Amino acid sequence: MGSSNPEGSELPPPPPIPPNVVPIVAGEKPLELINKPAPPKRVPMKRPGIGSQGQKISLLTNHFKVGLNKSNTEFYHYSIAMQYDDGTEVDGKGIGRKVLDKVKETYILELENKEFAYDGEKSLFTVGQLPRKQLEFTVVLNDISRSGTNGVSGGSYSLEESQGDRKRVKQSFQSKTIQVQVNFAAKIPMQAIANALRGQDSDHFQEAVRVLDIIIRQNAAKQGCLLVLQSFFHNNPRNFIELGGGVLGCRGFHSSFRATQSGLSLNMDVSTTMIVKPGPVLNFLMDNQNVKTPYQIDWIKAKRMLKNLKVETYASKMEYKITGLSDKPCKQQTFFLKSKRGQDGDGEEITVYEYFAQHKNMRLRDSADFPCINVGKPKKPSYFPIELCNLVSLQRYTKALSNLQRASLVEKSRQKPQERMSTLRDAVKSSKYEADMMLQSSGISIGTEFMQVEGRVLPAPRLVVGNGEDFSPRNGRWNFNNKKLVKPVKLERWAVVNFSARCDVRNLVNTMIKCGNMKGISIDSPFDVFEESNQNRRESALTRVEKMFEYIKSKLPGPPKFLLCMLSERKNSDIYGPWKRKCLSEVGTVTQCVAPTKVNDQYITNVLLKINAKLDGINSLLMVEHSPSLPLVSKSPTLILGMDVSHGSPGRSDVPSIAAVVSSRKWPLISCYRAAVGTQSPKVEMIANLFKPVSDKEDQGIIRDGVSESQCNQVLNVELDQIIEACKFLDESWCPRFMVIIAQKNHHTKFFQASGSPDNVPPGTIIDNKVCHPKNNDFYLCSHAGVIGTTRPTHYHVLYDEVGFSADDLQELVHSLSYVYQRSTTAISVVAPVCYAHLAAAQMSQFVKFNDMSETASSQGGSGGVTVAGAVPVQELPRLHIKVANSMFFC
Repeated sequence: MGSSNPEGSELPPPPPIPPNVVPIVAGEKPLELINKPAPPKRVPMKRPGIGSQGQKISLLTNHFKVGLNKSNTEFYHYSIAMQYDDGTEVDGKGIGRKVLDKVKETYILELENKEFAYDGEKSLFTVGQLPRKQLEFTVVLNDISRSGTNGVSGGSYSLEESQGDRKRVKQSFQSKTIQVQVNFAAKIPMQAIANALRGQDSDHFQEAVRVLDIIIRQNAAKQGCLLVLQSFFHNNPRNFIELGGGVLGCRGFHSSFRATQSGLSLNMDVSTTMIVKPGPVLNFLMDNQNVKTPYQIDWIKAKRMLKNLKVETYASKMEYKITGLSDKPCKQQTFFLKSKRGQDGDGEEITVYEYFAQHKNMRLRDSADFPCINVGKPKKPSYFPIELCNLVSLQRYTKALSNLQRASLVEKSRQKPQERMSTLRDAVKSSKYEADMMLQSSGISIGTEFMQVEGRVLPAPRLVVGNGEDFSPRNGRWNFNNKKLVKPVKLERWAVVNFSARCDVRNLVNTMIKCGNMKGISIDSPFDVFEESNQNRRESALTRVEKMFEYIKSKLPGPPKFLLCMLSERKNSDIYGPWKRKCLSEVGTVTQCVAPTKVNDQYITNVLLKINAKLDGINSLLMVEHSPSLPLVSKSPTLILGMDVSHGSPGRSDVPSIAAVVSSRKWPLISCYRAAVGTQSPKVEMIANLFKPVSDKEDQGIIRDGVSESQCNQVLNVELDQIIEACKFLDESWCPRFMVIIAQKNHHTKFFQASGSPDNVPPGTIIDNKVCHPKNNDFYLCSHAGVIGTTRPTHYHVLYDEVGFSADDLQELVHSLSYVYQRSTTAISVVAPVCYAHLAAAQMSQFVKFNDMSETASSQGGSGGVTVAGAVPVQELPRLHIKVANSMFFC
């Protein structure tokens, strides 16, 4: 319904004011709002000092010194608008750089010979201002590819045009007049960088560094590179990695300017992206669909895969964007061909196949029975036979990789430290930044040698195992040979379930009992081995699981305490998700899945470590938590929270993100945890619903994973607020002290031994000088032993500390948390609470098959509701059964 107030009519009288209400004049705030103080805004804490413990070690890092020779320089930011002469807006991403190059070439005098940096879209930057705040230019480009230029049109096509003078056709079909408007937007002082390097707050620092990053990107663009965010990739087959399925890994380089304690640096690292394999379209489709002949291609899938990819045609040697495929095969797809010098309407219907054979004298061998490539518009298609089309190089592949492709990419992308250093040195030198005119105008010089830094190697914490025995791990590793577990469990009331795995079950069980006895785990014989019947193997995974549980229920006298599930596939098993959900959500039984290919004592011992942790046992402890003598943590009840958000695969924006929070249990221990997991909107990194009551009054330590540096303030002022709100909900007077740390793995800083050793830096290597933030409290830690490739350190950002840790005590705590991971006998690369949060999110995401949401998502044991994080409603995960909710089910 609508309402109106025609001229002359009176408005209705205002509603009566209740006697207990005092009206407030519009624009005024209630008294309580005026007097209520605004909550203090938290900012990342300053560095209180640097650590001193550990043995010193000389290191090199992939940061290159940047000289600021003109700190008084100012960048001028201009917005760019481009239009064709018919008023249509130009897509800057496609041809923007060509247009701006033409502007510079044509109007160099009007621009007063100024160099500029262009971001490829709508922003341009100069050193010093242009002659006027508003400028307009007109340029003509003669090399813009347009759909339908030399293909055959679904409407009509003139034979005379197709065989006419090539220059005339090129001029009439490809020349484009473009209007370019340049408008002043902002002024960015370079002094902002110098101020930030001195530790001063600077409003323009990020903008100034962004300009420098754009200059580097422009340098790469001029070399013909593919640009992806802050990485660039050369079109060099030596950089390509075959991944299968028509996909290549392409090795390139990431570059970004960083403010550090020793000044501005350029951080450059090896980077890899996925591209479509260039070459004949038919070859790509056969690889992509894993078929041997073109006649096996699924053309519906092919159409989805090819859309928006670019091809170069054999006929014209020009690039076109694929808009689709023809509805009919090449030998049946017709179009109207105008007759030569005929009147309007004169001509004939001809197939695409006949046209190229008769009028272009091209023998087509592989196109007759297959659809044509359409590079035209919906109402005016333009066709090429598929065999005449080659996919051009450096086109990103954005679909999700298969497990095999992902494993192949990881394996083939690895580089040993010395190899990576050599690659990076060559990349910096070949980029020739010293010759870049824009960098020269900005007064920026970039060194070509790795920066030297000083690290410290922290000693490994002593560990305690069974019978009070203690020892020191060597090179970040240890084992349980001739050792018992700290708190072994008794494995009773258990059974084995075999989903068609080819394995000697009797041998596996006997090895488990033998190894368990050696580790102190008392293992009874299993009640039974439940083999899946042959007739069930062709059923759906969900049905197979349900029937197996019916079988178990009919044989067992009561619910089992533990189920060992044997799967035929180690990864990608359809049974895994439904089985875990049935056990953990509906039945409340701890389970361990195995897919054994080789059963030996080492394999079974690793399985027993997981089982023992899941059943509330403890494998090993730090001596300082056994004593207990952890600085500050052992003196006051402390809760350690680890948080992580896992997202769907690239290209799957419809899959909800999974947020997990784990919390420590059994203070003063820091080795036992429980988890809470939920869904939220896809690709949202901030955890949406942290308001969860916690038990007992304790100090809180929060270690957060997966957050970029730009999101630190959100963690401090959004997520931390929610946790404080939860505490106040339990007790208004409860004011626990908080410490907040972000563990960042997604960065590009690497460290190498300055001695020239081919090995990675030793485990326990910590760096808190020279390449760290000039003001904020952060450090890099390589806690694990890097065996394959180059070690990636974890970058820890200490945002907030009300507890009062010294630098050495905090670094010792973080280092120690890398040794309490109950699943393995190695120090891990990031603290255990964060790893556990990641594991919990990954495991519970298998409960529901998100790519095919069904009614089963709200079955017994699940909440069956919908949660909204941000603006996108997502389905909730089923709840954990009360019997396993406090267990380390994720271990």
